[in-house]
This record gives sequence, structure tokens and C-alpha cells, in this order.
Amino acid sequence: MNDLDRIDLAMLDALQHDSTLSIAQLAEKVGLSSSPCWKRLKRLEDEGYIETRVAIVNRKKVGLPVTVFVSIKTSAHDEQWLKRFAAAVIALPEVMEFHRMSGEIDYLLKVATTDIDGYDRFYKKLIKTAQLSGVSSAFSMEQIKFTTALPLDLVSRGLPA
Repeated sequence: MNDLDRIDLAMLDALQHDSTLSIAQLAEKVGLSSSPCWKRLKRLEDEGYIETRVAIVNRKKVGLPVTVFVSIKTSAHDEQWLKRFAAAVIALPEVMEFHRMSGEIDYLLKVATTDIDGYDRFYKKLIKTAQLSGVSSAFSMEQIKFTTALPLDLVSRGLPA
């Protein structure tokens, strides 16, 4: 984190809102000429600050309008079990996010699916992956906020002016 300055953060912020910006457009947004902008961008990619650039697909338009948050409890907590379970869950294409949690829930999945029947098919695949002591599903009724943009202004507050 120490290697980032305000221009780097401005570049990251601009790209996470529009990854299609050309070098010239990005340079203009952050107040650089194209060559230094390209060098900074290359460094940000090489150092892993930029993992990938993607298009965000409209889930409803492609027929995957249902979001389900799946809470999983297990009594198994050994490394081998986790490796097998993680590999199986990662292989399920419906899983958009997969988190190991603290607290009462051991794992939390964010699942994209077509409808309740689609979720039921997913659930049947999920329970075959490992011995689980509890699975609870919560269907999202409405997505009120969605963003993939990190709040980089919180990071920039700690940088010198």
C-alpha cells in the first residue's frame, strides 16, 4: 500500500468505474501525459493492484435474476475437508462469491440462478459436495445497491496532500 500515491488511486478509481478508458483518456482524467500514465498503469498491473478488467453483464437480461445467500455450517474443520469442499464449491458455476466466516456461520455463498427450481438444482449439487451440518438460504427480494468499485477515497485520506 505504501507504493500508491494520489495519482495511482485516481487511476484505479477511474478504471474501476470504466475499464474501457484509453490511455489518453485515463491520462487526461488524472492529469498526466500518456507515457507516464501507461508506465504507472503497467506497474499497477504488474504489482497486482489491478487483477483483471471485466464487463459487468446484466443478470436479468441473460436469465439469471435470482440472488441467493447461502449460509453453511459444518462440524468438520480440518484442512483436508476444507480443501475438498472449497474445490467442489469453486467448481459450481452458480457461486459468485464464497467466503469463510467468523461467528455462527462457517461459510457464506452468493449464488446466481434462474429461479427457485434453478436454486433447488444447485442445492442438490451443493449437498453432495461434503458433509454439512446446516444449510440456510435467503433469497434477495431486491438489490438496493450494487457496486464493484472499492471506496478508494477512504485510502487516499491517509496520504499526504
